[in-house]
Amino acid sequence: MDSRVEVYLRRARTEVDSAIILFETSNKAEVKTIFNLDEGATFFSGVISHAYYAIFYCAKAMLLSKGIEALPPEVHKRTYEAFKKAFIDSGLLDARLLMIYKELIVRAEVLLGAYREEKRKRGMFTYNTIPQANKPPAEESIGHAKMFLKHCNAFLSN
Repeated sequence: MDSRVEVYLRRARTEVDSAIILFETSNKAEVKTIFNLDEGATFFSGVISHAYYAIFYCAKAMLLSKGIEALPPEVHKRTYEAFKKAFIDSGLLDARLLMIYKELIVRAEVLLGAYREEKRKRGMFTYNTIPQANKPPAEESIGHAKMFLKHCNAFLSN
């Protein structure tokens, strides 16, 4: 396996681990106490962002394994489109992985504010403004990132 592919996979694993750490910190009072955090503090938005980046780095690794490199500008959009073409449209991977990727792109962008106004206009979905409202999507995002990483590791091992 190409060393850059391995680097992206390690980065993806680190992003999954970061998401899990933030999720656990958000849910465990004893962890908040250790770090002297407010008992109401949550990091679910960060969980979603880290889960998205795990998938992004998995996609980058997969593309590099095929000799494809998505470059700036618009590296996220180009990575998504190249991943779709190389692995989903070709039938090499299950289309559900693309749906997970797309869903997390939308979640991350909404949380980062990039498409907030468009989201409101289109009515795609609404996040409440209180941090606790992001717990269910954060938990789902972790599961998706883990599954994506597992599939990518399996594919690249063969």
